[in-house]
Amino acid sequence: MQRFLFIPAALLMGALIAVGCTEKQPAEPEQIAFSMSDNMLKKVTFHKADSSEVKNELRFFGKIAADNNKLAQVYPIVSGVVKSIAVELGDYVQQGQVLASIESSEVAEFQKEMLNALSEVAIAEKNLAVARDLFAGKLNSEKDVAVAEKELEKAKAELTRITEIYKIYSLKNGSIYNVTAPISGFIVNKKINQNEQIRPDISEPLFSIAEINEVWALANITESDIAKVQVGYEADIRTLAFPDSVYRGKIDKIFNAIDPETKSMKVRVRIPNKNLMLKPEMNCTVSVRFSEKKKMICVPSAAVIFDKNKYWVMVFKDRYNIETRQVEPYRQLPDVTYLSAGLNAGEQVIVKNALLVYDALND
Repeated sequence: MQRFLFIPAALLMGALIAVGCTEKQPAEPEQIAFSMSDNMLKKVTFHKADSSEVKNELRFFGKIAADNNKLAQVYPIVSGVVKSIAVELGDYVQQGQVLASIESSEVAEFQKEMLNALSEVAIAEKNLAVARDLFAGKLNSEKDVAVAEKELEKAKAELTRITEIYKIYSLKNGSIYNVTAPISGFIVNKKINQNEQIRPDISEPLFSIAEINEVWALANITESDIAKVQVGYEADIRTLAFPDSVYRGKIDKIFNAIDPETKSMKVRVRIPNKNLMLKPEMNCTVSVRFSEKKKMICVPSAAVIFDKNKYWVMVFKDRYNIETRQVEPYRQLPDVTYLSAGLNAGEQVIVKNALLVYDALND
């Protein structure tokens, strides 16, 4: 009988101990899977998704060129020997500045013509004065006075002609002809050397001077893309020399002719060049953008992550609620991506350091 009573008592004691232990153990707090720290919040930037007009982009290669309306070609007007050159390729020159000096016998001939013209005017003026005096004394006729007047007009016309030549070409006394800059700008071409024999019939200019505060980007459009390009389309220009700088302009002219060598057509984009960084003959890429006449959700391209053969964005609600969301890109451009599915307008995505947050959540 005593053994029968002992067993239930032992079981009852164990149950009471278990209950007591259960009642004394505190409840575990709810665990948070991921929380963005204050330091990480400082390293990221956000963008609110919005609906925007879809832009397409075509990329072409081309070159920077000077504006033909602001380009001056300097040809020699006399033959001779180059005695000195005052400028080099790439130098900036002011209008009227001496570029080179040429010693020429032709300049001496111009000086002789000037002296002869001055002499002829002086003689004609004297003859006219004598003819008028004789006419006043009735020693000659009115016809003689008229002939003297015509001779003076002729002499003055010749003097005016040679004076204009001196003025146009900045001729001085002696045998030296100074080649001067007709406009202010940069020397973009130079075809002259010291002690070189110069002829006035050469086909190439000695110097080319260009103002480059505004330049052209001439892009080569392939035949398959000609129908896609129109005047007025926006264009972004990038150069090899300054890859981080983007110059923006619009197509203002399409040259409706196919180059037989490249089988392409040129288009022109005018670019402001206030800092004068762009130089003629620089290679460049021209990215032409145009609207597709429809709207889609868009986000910065830096917000889109490609992993596991899929595209993702990090949707941010608060520091405790960050979602890795799969999206379907419709078109990706260097700075913006248009999405056909996966994201709604008004949702906020992480842009800067999105990959850092993606790795922290998904590794």
